[in-house]
Amino acid sequence: MGYDTTRFDAPVDEELICPICSGVLEDALQAPVCEHAFCGSCIKEWLSRQMTCPVDRQPVSSSQLKSAPRILRNLLSRLNIECDNASFGCKAIVKLDLLQNHCNECEFNPKKPVPCESGCGLIVPKDELKDHNCVRDLRSFCEKQTEQITKLQQNYNDIKREVNMLKDCVRAIRAANPNGIPAIVESFEHDEVERWAATLQRARVTRWGGMISTPDVSLQESVRKALIDSSSPLHIINELMENSHERRWPPGLSTLEIRQMNRRLYDNYICRRIPGRQAVVVMTCDNPHMNEDMLLDPGLVMIFAHGIE
Repeated sequence: MGYDTTRFDAPVDEELICPICSGVLEDALQAPVCEHAFCGSCIKEWLSRQMTCPVDRQPVSSSQLKSAPRILRNLLSRLNIECDNASFGCKAIVKLDLLQNHCNECEFNPKKPVPCESGCGLIVPKDELKDHNCVRDLRSFCEKQTEQITKLQQNYNDIKREVNMLKDCVRAIRAANPNGIPAIVESFEHDEVERWAATLQRARVTRWGGMISTPDVSLQESVRKALIDSSSPLHIINELMENSHERRWPPGLSTLEIRQMNRRLYDNYICRRIPGRQAVVVMTCDNPHMNEDMLLDPGLVMIFAHGIE
């Protein structure tokens, strides 16, 4: 439905009038062959009943409609129109293309969101403010929020269930193919590792000299449990823990002498804190900038006596 012609400050050219509703074109669309222009909603409703141009009866369908040409849109945008809220007291005359922005901010807009004057914190439409009851509306708001949280929790549980099923499938495929992992499984596991690593807090090692290069079994098991509790992908936990001992470390960490010589390079590592432990993981996916002799795939664990922030 087009704009009422009486809302404009001057007569409107006939080319800008919708032949269906006789109002000034709104969201104008054009027939492809005859190029007659109509309000978007008007022509779509017309074509839902009969698939011909309302002016010359040439065949046309909704899918064939196209946006009005730029020159027509420019002519429309320059028209001056009164505010939608003129009946509520607004005297503003604005360009047609600025009408929506003006109406959203118009002080006379009865539906403009405003804060409750009693200070409950709720935002309500201006015309509903007089009937607003803080206790009642806060209760209603909380009930709606609770419903949304319940739905989100249900969606989360459904997604988690599907992810766990997918993980079971991946583990089954891995077990059935001990001599080679299908590419789709490798891709899934790689993405899973990246997602998990991103959930861990970034850590800064302040004392590389506090690194424990030969952790005992008890210390390794405590770190292993922390990895499990952090939802680490199960297929990498054993590898990460094996990579916590210097006998598995890459050349850039392999001996005390090399570690002392390379210590200034370690600050370039992106480290992730293992929750609840003075330990970090250095994941390959986080550290493409590091040399290969400083990394292990999928990553390595560094356990410290102290010095992690």
